[in-house]
Amino acid sequence: MKKLAVSADGPDAWESWREAFARVAPDLPIISWFDPAFDPADASYVLVWEPPAGEMTRMASMRAILSTGAGVNHLVNRPDFPAGVPLVRMGGDQTAVLMADYVMWAAIGLLRDAKSWTRQQEQHVWHRLPVFRNSAETRIGILGFGNLGAAVARRLAAAGFIVSAWCRSPREEKQIPLFFGEEGLSEFLPTVDILVNLLPSTHQTRHIIDAEFLSRLKPDTGFINVGRGDHVVEEDLLAALSSGQLDGAVLDVVATEPLPAGSPLWDHPRITLTPHMASEASRDAQAAYVAHAIAELEEGRTPPLLYCPERGY
Repeated sequence: MKKLAVSADGPDAWESWREAFARVAPDLPIISWFDPAFDPADASYVLVWEPPAGEMTRMASMRAILSTGAGVNHLVNRPDFPAGVPLVRMGGDQTAVLMADYVMWAAIGLLRDAKSWTRQQEQHVWHRLPVFRNSAETRIGILGFGNLGAAVARRLAAAGFIVSAWCRSPREEKQIPLFFGEEGLSEFLPTVDILVNLLPSTHQTRHIIDAEFLSRLKPDTGFINVGRGDHVVEEDLLAALSSGQLDGAVLDVVATEPLPAGSPLWDHPRITLTPHMASEASRDAQAAYVAHAIAELEEGRTPPLLYCPERGY
């Protein structure tokens, strides 16, 4: 098996990566990208997250680049990205389970208005807020039915929610009702009580969730964004929350990360924010996935999360 150079998270993270690979893939030769003795010609693969500016030009001879994130737009949109080098996105069972856990938590929090409980506790207010709708009466709509979207949809359905999903192109699916294309989107949006965004970031999806899009939801819909921050026009989201078009929002991703201190998203009473951590797998899980993807490449097979430039994800 060919050597893997580890660039992800910078030189300070090397020891944690070394220990993880030693535990889950001891036969995979690895080296720190930042080792003074390292020559890119000595490795066939490189693991990255956000390499320093200009650094990706040194990866042009790699057989493949592997990312520690499921989203790779921050890589492919760089001027130094070596076009033509295969790029593998992060996946694996733990990533999918973590995402499903997060969306389950967020959906139940919206269903039971947990944000109001938090405010009451902060204010030392003891006041009952009865909720009469349960999971079996709540339809959750998933935008995007890829690897993570499908895992989330099936987990929510197993927990008793009514679940449907929308994707751009028709596909076979026995468990979850699917809507397709622009016509399907118009049918899909008015039916949901909670909308979960898990779309990839492409030119077509940038700012897709704007005032017109949100107006197609029924009043008091909940919104969970675990897709990309650039899907949402944040001013329109805030307006929809203020008007009651949206009842509440849980945001794990925002347009600018870290979120600027002056952003109105911080203090909105109907928004719950988390710092882009919905499905960040452990070092061991990430290392195991990377080793498996490299083994597939070495055997001439295509990893399931290989980036496709034509699709944009």
